[in-house]
Amino acid sequence: MNGIFDGLRAEIDIICPTSRIGRVIESGRGTVTVAGLAQTAALGDRVLIHAGPRSLCGEVLRLASDTITVLPDGPADGLVIGDQVELLGRAEIAPDDNWIGRIVDPFGMPLDGRPLLRGATPCPLRANPPPAATRKRMEGRLETGVAVFDTLLPLVRGQRIGLFAGSGVGKSSLLAKFARGVEADIVVIALIGERGRELREFTERVLGREGMARSVVVAATSDQSPLARRRCALSALTVAEHFRDRGLHVLLLADSVTRFAEAHREVAVAAGEEASLRGFPASLSHAITALVERAGPGTDGTGDITAIFTVLVAGSDMDEPVADILRGVLDGHVVMDRKIAERGRYPAIDLLRSVSRSLPEAATPEENALIADARRVLGAYDRAEMMIQAGLYAKGSDALVDRAIRLWPTLDAFVGQDAPEGGRAASFRLLRRGLEG
Repeated sequence: MNGIFDGLRAEIDIICPTSRIGRVIESGRGTVTVAGLAQTAALGDRVLIHAGPRSLCGEVLRLASDTITVLPDGPADGLVIGDQVELLGRAEIAPDDNWIGRIVDPFGMPLDGRPLLRGATPCPLRANPPPAATRKRMEGRLETGVAVFDTLLPLVRGQRIGLFAGSGVGKSSLLAKFARGVEADIVVIALIGERGRELREFTERVLGREGMARSVVVAATSDQSPLARRRCALSALTVAEHFRDRGLHVLLLADSVTRFAEAHREVAVAAGEEASLRGFPASLSHAITALVERAGPGTDGTGDITAIFTVLVAGSDMDEPVADILRGVLDGHVVMDRKIAERGRYPAIDLLRSVSRSLPEAATPEENALIADARRVLGAYDRAEMMIQAGLYAKGSDALVDRAIRLWPTLDAFVGQDAPEGGRAASFRLLRRGLEG
């Protein structure tokens, strides 16, 4: 019986009969200066600003001996000197098992119109990753429902990979396939800075009832403040950690780290940090790596978080700061190419530029031989493609190129296929037939 009332008890526990109140004394450059809370507020605490007939939340960015600087969550229109500012305390979220199948905002409030109780234990948004020396190794290859990931780009339990793509190349559709098809107990999806009209479409049409049945969606739309957009990724990791600590295997899909980085830049600049890394602050690298390190294998007695982070690469620039930072800390990267999408092959994965660092351990010697052969054939075609398209290649000049020309249509179609019935073994049989011509 105790479990039935845990959520209600948690809601009652957060009710505080007293409040610490400060006053607005200055506003400018998007921030608000508050007096009266300097001795009680901490960096990162949430506040509630009572601006005339309306209220808006904010976060403490800077501390001084007698004032604090707050970044509001929204426009401060109507704010006047002397308005009350209520200290709410540190930013936390309290996930619960009843969140499965639900859509929540970065603060744990429901977005689907139904009531939602908070969990019994509040969790900090910035938790430490499991101790590096005691984390389990990545092991256990996963069925994904996508042929290329069941064969050429294997995904293993606890792996963290990046999905690097421009806008409109099928990234969301591929994420939905992962949400429905990857072996996992729970799926946590972070939609960071998504267009508002796409949330319902993604959950109802793209993700579908099957995907939502085992998912928790944490969403912050593009019109929300940088604080909310940045918090969306942190809250999603906290939700994933809640289920991981219960011994479950969690699939985390974060779309996208680029929008998390842009939100972090806005907050950092408002806090007074200089933009130095192609317009991003120096703290960006730590913000991204701290986020990513929380995913991955857990320790003995806990579950694992297998994570897929998407990155928006403008003009396919893989050397821009966000992409460059992520490639160095992830266990693999998948590149999606607009040219491939334009010729109608989805998912538009550029296999030759994509790498899974779970290989060669994640495959048998025979499977590794097939993978190497497929890459060799596709690489030969890629090198000779310009000559082939221009009609300058003479048949018989190179036996490998001749084979690549013959096999390329089948192998290219294979990269875009869903996994056949029979899982990974069936996918490898299909690949083998493609290589045999």
